[in-house]
Amino acid sequence: MSLLSPFVLLRTWSRRLTLVGALLVLHAWALAQGVTLQQLHAERAEDGLALSFSSRFELPRPAEEALLKGVAIYFVAEVQVLRNRWYWRDARIAKATRTWRLTWQPLTRQYRVSTGGLHQSFDTLDDAVASLRGVSGWRVADAKDIEDDGSYYLEFSYKLDTTQLPRPMQIGLSASQGWTLSIERNLQLNLDVPATPPPNRPQP
Repeated sequence: MSLLSPFVLLRTWSRRLTLVGALLVLHAWALAQGVTLQQLHAERAEDGLALSFSSRFELPRPAEEALLKGVAIYFVAEVQVLRNRWYWRDARIAKATRTWRLTWQPLTRQYRVSTGGLHQSFDTLDDAVASLRGVSGWRVADAKDIEDDGSYYLEFSYKLDTTQLPRPMQIGLSASQGWTLSIERNLQLNLDVPATPPPNRPQP
C-alpha cells in the first residue's frame, strides 16, 4: 500500500477546511439575514428580567412598495428564558413575544407603528423604521421565575414576519424576493451583576 505524499495530504485537508469554512458561513447567514444586532443585554430588575436590544437593517424595497399599497408589515421579537439543568433537558421558565405593526396612512400621509396597544405616527419612513429597530427595558420574565442560585440563558429572535402578510402574497414568497429579515442569538445570563451600579462612596 503506497503512502500518500505530503502534498496530497495537504490538499485533502485544505479541501476539508474549505468545506468547514463554507458551512460556518452558511450557518451564520442562516442565523442573521439582513439584520445586524448591535446590542443584546438582559439584567435583573425589581419586577423580573429586563431585556434591551438594538439592531440595524433597511426595509426591503418590496416591503416598502407593499406598504404604500396598504399592506401592513409586521416585525416580531421572541425571547425564551431557559434554566440549565445537568440531569435533564433545560427547562423553559419564561417566554415573551413583542409585535410591531407598520402601516401607511394615506389620509394623513404618515407612517404608523403600533405595539402593545400603543401607537405612534411618523412623517418619514426612516423615522418609522428606526422605531422598529430595538426596545429598552422589556420585561421577559417575572421575578418569581428567577432563582438566585440558578444558571440561565435566553434564546432571542427578531424578524420581519411574512406569515402575517395577506395569504395571496405568501404564495411563492422567497428570500430572493427581498423579504427575508431575521436574526437569532443566544445569551448566557449573569444575574449576579446588579441592575444598577452602587452609588459612589466619598473618598476618605
